[in-house]
Amino acid sequence: MNKLQLGTSDLQVTPVCLGTMTFGEQVDEASAHAILDRSLERGVNFLDTAEMYAVPAKAETFGATERIIGNWLASRPGVRAQLVIATKVAGPSRGMPWVREGGGLTAQDIQASCEASLKRLQTEVIDLYQIHWPERHVPAFGALYYDPKKERMVTSLHEQLDALGRLVKEGKVRHIGLSNETPYGVHEFVRLAEQHNLPRVATVQNPYCLVNRTVENGLDETMHRLNVSLLAYSPLAFGLLTGKYDESGFLGAGAPPQGRIAKYESMRQQRWARPEALAAARRYNQLARDNGLSPTQLALAFCYTKWQVASTIIGVTSLAQLDEDLDAYGTTLSAGVLAEIDKIRWETRDPAL
Repeated sequence: MNKLQLGTSDLQVTPVCLGTMTFGEQVDEASAHAILDRSLERGVNFLDTAEMYAVPAKAETFGATERIIGNWLASRPGVRAQLVIATKVAGPSRGMPWVREGGGLTAQDIQASCEASLKRLQTEVIDLYQIHWPERHVPAFGALYYDPKKERMVTSLHEQLDALGRLVKEGKVRHIGLSNETPYGVHEFVRLAEQHNLPRVATVQNPYCLVNRTVENGLDETMHRLNVSLLAYSPLAFGLLTGKYDESGFLGAGAPPQGRIAKYESMRQQRWARPEALAAARRYNQLARDNGLSPTQLALAFCYTKWQVASTIIGVTSLAQLDEDLDAYGTTLSAGVLAEIDKIRWETRDPAL
């Protein structure tokens, strides 16, 4: 895989990124190390994690994923220099008091979280440090509407950006990014960076897949014009776009017991478990089969080849899944298939937004 530049930064990454939120919950440390080894062997140089991982988030696994990656790096001298490592500082707690006290994302929170991540990762610098979700109220994680009455900002975007800038000056962070952001948020962070000579965001990490293409409702133009790169997460929609729930549903006879939606009740409260999302996914999965592709190939090829996407974040629980996802790279979709994809979207819209 050829490497590409993220935004205006000097980060050169592969167009496939290994997401790691399963490490420490669905994937034990030894298996995680094997997945990391295979990913590196197959040429992937980009890893993404977060302080709040593993997922589902809970107090006893907070930071577990970063620790697993840190132990892997420590046991393989020389590997760190080959990698671009991204992690995230959590936004307001969202019902996770173990992340931090209070409802905001202060400069002190950002500093402390970064230093804790560095320690867990056993590295001297984070290549890409991202705000996991906005502190201000935005419709995200399945919420549909912006409501100004729910505004909760404690720390201004300027203060947040200034705190990130200090981390860059201290050499603890190379570049910064956002996640689960809106067009307004991207524009404002870029405007403030230019106005106050602060670091410019290189990336935005948002959901993007066949059942959630909301990036194309305006955010893609923002990112294109401001030269900010999209890191697409959940390209397989928590397994919906692999076809494994097509026959059984999430909990029916034959449902995969290790699938996240089947295994964790908390996941069944999320956007990916909506009946409308599964119904749409079944249509895309059948389209794949009708054209000689697996559902996974269709879903990943869609992300891998879209102009909007810089790097696609794949999350796996086994070496077999990793190989399947990487083998899909290079798959192209015909004009006819792309037209059918757009037809399904017109009829189903974005049921997992």
